[in-house]
Amino acid sequence: MGFFNIFKSADINQGLKEYENTPGAVLLDVRTPQEYKEGHVPKSRNVPLQSIRDIKTVTDKMDTPLFVYCYSGGRSRQAAGMLERMGYSDVRNIGGISAYTGKVER
Repeated sequence: MGFFNIFKSADINQGLKEYENTPGAVLLDVRTPQEYKEGHVPKSRNVPLQSIRDIKTVTDKMDTPLFVYCYSGGRSRQAAGMLERMGYSDVRNIGGISAYTGKVER
């Protein structure tokens, strides 16, 4: 992994493949409830960035694999950092739904 990989944005489609192949993983959408209602990735759970401390309603196991996305990747990056600081050990920012090529649920 080279130095410039830190500037490479996450690929939500690749991240979702990894999510599907990770037993016990949770898919988190950290957008607002309104954004979530307008369309979200199937099987995702909505825990808005401003309420990220409420993650314990989804899982309180600190080793649960968490796959985090938002609209463009900025909020999911923030959420991933906050979750890691809270003690979650397997957090992955998979980017933004704006690049998602699959079907959305409403």
